[in-house]
Amino acid sequence: MLRVTWENWSGTVAVTPAEVACPRDVEEVVEVVRRAGRAGRQVTAVGSGHSFTPLAEARDVQLRLDHLTGIVAVEPGGRVRVRAGTRLRELSALLARHGLALENLGDIDAQTVAGAVATGTHGTGARFGGLATQVAALELVTGDGRLLRLGEGAGPPVEGVVVGLGALGVVTEVTLRCVPAFTLHAVEDTERYDAVLESLDERVERHDHVEFYWFPYTDRCLTKTNTRRPGPPERPLPRWRRVLEDEVLSNGVYRAVNEVGRRRPRAVPALNRLAARALSRREYDDVSSRVFATTRRVRFVESEYAVPRESLVPVLGALRAWVAAHPEAAVQFPVEVRFAAADDVWLSTAYRRPTAYVAVHQFHRSPAADYFHAVEAIAAEHGGRPHWGKLHGLDATALTARYPRLPEVLALREELDPQRVLTNRHLRRLLGE
Repeated sequence: MLRVTWENWSGTVAVTPAEVACPRDVEEVVEVVRRAGRAGRQVTAVGSGHSFTPLAEARDVQLRLDHLTGIVAVEPGGRVRVRAGTRLRELSALLARHGLALENLGDIDAQTVAGAVATGTHGTGARFGGLATQVAALELVTGDGRLLRLGEGAGPPVEGVVVGLGALGVVTEVTLRCVPAFTLHAVEDTERYDAVLESLDERVERHDHVEFYWFPYTDRCLTKTNTRRPGPPERPLPRWRRVLEDEVLSNGVYRAVNEVGRRRPRAVPALNRLAARALSRREYDDVSSRVFATTRRVRFVESEYAVPRESLVPVLGALRAWVAAHPEAAVQFPVEVRFAAADDVWLSTAYRRPTAYVAVHQFHRSPAADYFHAVEAIAAEHGGRPHWGKLHGLDATALTARYPRLPEVLALREELDPQRVLTNRHLRRLLGE
């Protein structure tokens, strides 16, 4: 047992738990939870700290799964059992040794498997779901200390538990449906905002993975279009160019630009125009995990809403209008737009509707509250569902209106954690007592 101060990646949460437990195996996880239950204490499992919200804020017992890593088994048909504390980037490397890959992946791969699944982490692609849709089975420790394996008819439905926010059990193992390893042909370019929207439906349907970034105070977007291909990469990006563009420019120089914008907010529009002009077209092939994920060293805060696909254009229009009318907001980061297929995961942001994601960011040392509140209000007019790991101000009442299966999740919570061992202040706001 250790006692340390813990801070998440963005710096939005800092807490000193009363106790930190680092179990070496599943049996020790069970014992930690049972002991806490007997003593009337609360347990909060933490991953890599990449959630911007206080989901992992542990004021009592912090449970770290750093020792529960690696692949347990590769099963026929591409199913892979992986321990909960495995980072996504580590998992991609391990899968590659077996000729496998994750079907889809977000643009950050520092999260643990359990944390990414529990918060509804997603990538982009109108025919693909988030990471939770790739889960076939789960092993978890319930709040009353039972070890359950869910899937294939056993226990509560996986789709009801998989995006569980840490409130339905401590996930110790995940079984993922993986696919044969594949290459992505990547095309990145800058285009006019109006041209992107005019061709958006056609390009989203024609290509496997599409996303774009609008630079506030400009009419320019960075577009990223990734197409799946079998076999090894034919035209990988030269190492010198990857280092120059992804490390030196996108991280080192961009950090300096944001520091200037923080000190001189009136310069932000000009800095955004400069950043948009500095981007150049690039086209290359690489293994899927290296194209999906990017290195993010410039710290930021983020809010993201999932809206119906058909609502994307009016949402972006309202957002652009607000930014233009509020120059004091000095929005430094581009607005990110991604897509996902409808799914049946109860607390998924894409539950039962084809989805567009609108993510807004701000440099972590710059004011963001007014901007994020405005985006929340715009999204609310279109039934926007907040990403569980990103900043929002909604409570249990508001969330029930956005997530139609939330009452059933709460019923599962009564079954799996009747004493509320697995809770904290943030979960009480999201789910009630």
